[in-house]
Order: sequence, then C-alpha cells, then structure tokens
Amino acid sequence: MTFFARLAAASLILAAMGATACSPEPEAKKREAAPTPPAALAHSDIHAFRIGQIQAVALKDGELAFPAADREMSPWSDSAEVASLLTAAGRGDGQIRLSIQPLLVRDGDRVVLIDSGAGGQMGTEGKLLASLRAAGVEPEQVTDVLISHAHGDHVGGLAGKDGVLTFPNAVIRMSAAEWDYARAGAAEAGAGPLLAAITPKVETFEPGAQVTPSIRAVALAGHTPGHSGFEIVSGEDRLLYIGDAMHSSLVSVQRPELVNAWDSDSTAAIRTRQGLLERGASGRQRIYGVHFPFPGLGEFRRRDDGFVWTPES
Repeated sequence: MTFFARLAAASLILAAMGATACSPEPEAKKREAAPTPPAALAHSDIHAFRIGQIQAVALKDGELAFPAADREMSPWSDSAEVASLLTAAGRGDGQIRLSIQPLLVRDGDRVVLIDSGAGGQMGTEGKLLASLRAAGVEPEQVTDVLISHAHGDHVGGLAGKDGVLTFPNAVIRMSAAEWDYARAGAAEAGAGPLLAAITPKVETFEPGAQVTPSIRAVALAGHTPGHSGFEIVSGEDRLLYIGDAMHSSLVSVQRPELVNAWDSDSTAAIRTRQGLLERGASGRQRIYGVHFPFPGLGEFRRRDDGFVWTPES
C-alpha cells in the first residue's frame, strides 16, 4: 500500500506527514511570559506564555522529517516549487520538517489539553507526558482534551497500547462531524482499540460551540470532514489554534494554493488557508501552529504580494 493510500484509509492513525522550515522573517512580537513552575524554567520542550490572564504552555511531543522530493512522503506534488522555497529559506538539506506540540491551557478550574500528540507512533519521540509534567501537570489533572481532528498525530496520545486512557479524568471533545468520520474509518485504520477506549469519554460539539469558558470551536474546513480550530479569548487578547489547516510555516503560508494530498477536500482547504492568511495579517491575529517550528506562536504578515510567518520571540 502506498503512503497516499494509507493516508486515505487512516482516520485515527495517520502515517508520517508534515512540513516546516526556518522562518523567513526574524523579527517577532515579544509578550509577557506566564509564571512557570521552577522545574519548567529551563526545560527545552515546553514554552509558557499568556493569553490575557490565561496561562498556556506549548508542549513538545516530537518531530518528523522527510525529503521534500519523495513523492510517497511529501503531500505537495510540486516538489520543485517546494524545493525552491526550502532553498530560499536556507534549508539546503531538502527536508520537510514537522513539529508536534499540543497546547496546555489553564481555563479557570479547567486544565485543558488541545490535541494529544502521536503517543510515540509514526516514529515520534513521545515526549508529551514528560513535557506535561515539566509544566507542572499530571495526566490525571487534565479535565478536557479538545481534538482538532482524528488523525494519529493528534489523537494517538489519548490511550496507551494497553488501551488504558492517558487522561482518565478528562472529557474528550471533538466536532460531531469529526467523531462520525473517526468511527467510520477506525476499523480500516486499525484503530478499533483506541476507539473503544475513548468512546465513553467523547462529547461532541457543533461549529462555533463554546467548549470551555474561554475557548470556542472554529470550523476550519478542508483537512478532514469535521476539522476544528480553537479560539482562546481573555479580555482583549486572543489566540487561534489552527490545527492542520496549515502544516508548514513555509509552504502553507507562502504557497497556500498548492494542493496538499493530506486534505480530504482540497478546494475547501485552500480556501481556508487563504482566509486565515488574509484575516490573520489584516487583524494581527495571534496564531498557534501545532506543526510550525516549536513553540508554534506567531503571526501572519504581508510581504510583497504574499504572506510570511513571523514567530514570537
């Protein structure tokens, strides 16, 4: 079975994917860091920050890399264009890089995790639990796990190989359309045990739902049938978690019109990427890219006739 065929079959378990590159623009907006536990201060796999009065932490789970020219690995068929973008950004090795960093949010008395990482699958390091503990949180303390979509690098960490829930006291929330998609593809993807483990904990929502006091679900169409982003709001400050609406801080941002084979609806996905770039750059929207270079915080900015990703310092 080819890589693309495996991707088409997988709803809960997804083969290796993704892309990032060095940011083409070094300047970044500085923001006040959130207070962190002493053990977390020097930990390279976490990054604490604030969204208004809300404390948040980027949690490193792992990273993947593969050659941009490999037609079975890269989702972009225009490998020459991707190679040109990589070279222009100083990535002469021709590697597409994917960081995986779920987001921890303390929303009042709720301890919220957005996505659960790959659980050590797909060749990743499985760092999420160590990162979570470095941020001062035990898995049992997580009250809500919000799922952007049901691919393996976002749901693989929900349960261990033994079927035991990783976050036993948490409600698992995803869109109703995504839950339908996950259940329909679980058997073919070999994810029946994971589906059985999480089913009693799953609660679904509709687009635009307020899923916690400070977090609202945002429909970001195209990647999967029920793909969701999450907007976190505190006072005048807000952050948009974009899930897999974009994979690469270089390719997805500078060439949003390129077809990505991982998207279930390419036309909708391209429209979503273009809309995020336009709105983000016009309104100086703060963005969290789960697959962008760690810690995934920054903004889209206009440059010439296009856009670039500008990370926060």
